[in-house]
Amino acid sequence: MHGSSGGLGSIKKARIEIIPLIDVMFFLLASFIMVSLSMQKLQVLKMDLPTAVPPKSATKPDVFNIDISRDGSYTVDKIHYTLPKLEEELDKRLAANTNLPVYIKADQNVTHGVVMVVLDTVKAHKINKVSFAIEAPKE
Repeated sequence: MHGSSGGLGSIKKARIEIIPLIDVMFFLLASFIMVSLSMQKLQVLKMDLPTAVPPKSATKPDVFNIDISRDGSYTVDKIHYTLPKLEEELDKRLAANTNLPVYIKADQNVTHGVVMVVLDTVKAHKINKVSFAIEAPKE
């Protein structure tokens, strides 16, 4: 036999080194983060939005003014209307003037859905001249 240190009885066990594996895992994590960040494609449009200019007169005699109050009720010329009555009034005014312009003025706190119901009703009557009346900004 060849010596006491390298005999058949002394077999070295294989060890798994943890520190190089941790380094490799951190490298993979960092590379996956960099790749995923570069895959996000941000598209930004630069635009100048028009500012609202208040009309010279909020009410005109030949215009159909619909006011929507905070609670969602409709008023035309200071007369309260339900939605079916509003449609009847639209039909009457449209029979008199086929090119009837409509102004919709909604309260600031009214929900978007109520305004859309009125707008859909006006559009269902094939009225193309629809505008939203605004209030002048308080200075």
